[in-house]
Order: sequence, then C-alpha cells, then structure tokens
Amino acid sequence: MRRRDFVRSLGAAALSGPALLRSAAHAAEPKFRISLAAWSVHKAFFKGEMTMMDQPAFCKEVGIHGLELVNTFFLSPQYRYLNDLKKAAADNEVEILLIMCDGEGDMAHPEEKERMQAAKNHHKWVDIAEVLGCHGIRCNSGSGKQGEKEAIRRAAESFTELCDYAAQAKLDVIIENHGGLSSYADELAELMGTVGKPNFGTLPDFGNFPEGVDRYEGVRKMMPYAKAVSAKCHDFDDMTGMETKTDYDRMMKIVLDAGFDGWVGIEYEGSRLSEKEGVLACKRLLERYR
Repeated sequence: MRRRDFVRSLGAAALSGPALLRSAAHAAEPKFRISLAAWSVHKAFFKGEMTMMDQPAFCKEVGIHGLELVNTFFLSPQYRYLNDLKKAAADNEVEILLIMCDGEGDMAHPEEKERMQAAKNHHKWVDIAEVLGCHGIRCNSGSGKQGEKEAIRRAAESFTELCDYAAQAKLDVIIENHGGLSSYADELAELMGTVGKPNFGTLPDFGNFPEGVDRYEGVRKMMPYAKAVSAKCHDFDDMTGMETKTDYDRMMKIVLDAGFDGWVGIEYEGSRLSEKEGVLACKRLLERYR
C-alpha cells in the first residue's frame, strides 16, 4: 500500500471510530421509558404491607425509574412529607412523574358551581405535583355519554380553568380513559380540541374501555394527544410471556407508530401472580418493544 493511501485509511478509521460509537449509542437508546403506576401495588398498600414512602424503593428493586402516584395513597399533603417522599425517590434514582387524581368531583357536572368546584379541588394536586417535580396530574373527564355534546362543553369549561392554573406551574393536565366521557375516544378527542391548551392531553390505557368499544381503535385515536401511556395487564401466558387479555404486539405498534417516546406505565391488576411478579412480567414484555 502506498504511504498516501495508508495515511488516508488511518484518517478514515480515526473518523469512523467516534461516529460508529455515536451510532451504536443512538441505536441503543430505548424507544420509550418504563414507569410504574402505583395502583399496581394497591393490594400491598391496603393490607398495610407497603406505604407510599416505600414505593420508590420497590421501583428500584424491580428496575424501574419512573413512578406514577395515586392521590388516595397520600398519608399527608404537608410540605415535610412531600420533601421526604421526594428524597426517597431521589435516593432510589426514581422520578415521580405524575399524580393520578380521583374523588375530586365531576368536571362535567350539569351544575356550573359543582364542575367549577371540581376544577378547584384539583388545584392542590397541581401544587403538590409541582413540589414533587412531576410533569402533570391525571384527572377524570367527568360524567357524560357517547355523543353528548353538552357534556363536552361543560367539561371543556372546567378543564380550561384547571389547565390555566396548571400552566402557571408548567404542568400538564391529563385525562385517562376511565369512565364517563373518557370512555369514548371520539368524545375525548373533541374535548382536547375544544380546550385547545398545549398542557392538556391524554393518558391512553390499554384497558378501561366499555364492553363493545374497540380498545385498539380507542388508543389509536387518543395517541395524538398522549403525554403518557398506561400498559394495563392482568395475566400472562407461561410459555410466551404475552399478556392474555391484550394483543401487545398490536397495541405497542399503535403507540410507537404514533411517534410516542415518553413513559409507558405498568399497571398490573391481575390476581394469579403476586403484584411484584405481575409487575416484573409486564416489564419483561414491554422490554421486547424497546
């Protein structure tokens, strides 16, 4: 080999080395991150076997670094308690992502006073989420039936107020398909458009749709507004590891085809496996799609 060609080959190798490393690192980046919905361990919580303060350590134990809290699990909303919880998360290398809020009123109530009170009831969870470093709170859409335009208008009024409040803390307001209007993806999409706020979005859950509603089509219609995803799971095939109630190949294709690269939260609600075993089984399944 001539000296000039030899030098050129060395230069090409030197340049290609870092490029190859960057390419390999990029290829190794996961398509999404896996979190844990605290409801996955609700049995242990209600039995007194696990407190909310223990949940970050449980996340670390199962190799998960994102946690979605449940408002009914809070022992105290006091600042000291919140900082202790935040420290427990940091000590276990866990991000507290959001708070799932239930029991705070009907955001689509026929009476304006009632629905606006429901919006105000969520303010404290926005404040708490801000202290904990969350990106948002998950709310319920409120009452309403399929095709009920007036319910969409009512919900839009209260969610506009709540989104404006949350925007001051740079937090998202997210709706999961969880009963009422949210059970129907078309109505939920219309609500998203009516409110039209950048911090307003959805949390598509692989389950929770009423009987007769196509869950795959429902999730597909919710994905353009998704700020998080809930991977509902109940049981798994012992041979294949696949979830037995949801076609995860089909569902995760819908999620990834939408360009989603955020947090996919495990929500285990099964009974055959223990909560820990169920969480780990769902984690192994999700890891196939990363």
